[in-house]
Amino acid sequence: MAARALINVPPTAKRGEIVVIKALISHEMESGFRPNAVGQLIPRNIIKEFVCTYNGVEVFRAEFFSAISANPFLSFTTVATESGTVTMTWKGDNGFFATESVAIAVE
Repeated sequence: MAARALINVPPTAKRGEIVVIKALISHEMESGFRPNAVGQLIPRNIIKEFVCTYNGVEVFRAEFFSAISANPFLSFTTVATESGTVTMTWKGDNGFFATESVAIAVE
């Protein structure tokens, strides 16, 4: 399944400024507890892990479980220290993997 990720990181920030990072990914979640039309459980298919790095240093991590919503949205903050790259990675069931990167310029 091809996932569509939307990320929002300010393109510029002042050194020491707190920046808000937002991420949303489209993913049809399935908890593994819901039956199909013939009563069999639909296999679990969720995003299990999200990691955000800033110039290779982890700044945020989240683990998800069966109660996670479809198309999960995350919002968190970090401190702008230097110009570089913010990379977000999602991992899930059935080999699901998605990654997106964006540059940030620190003045």
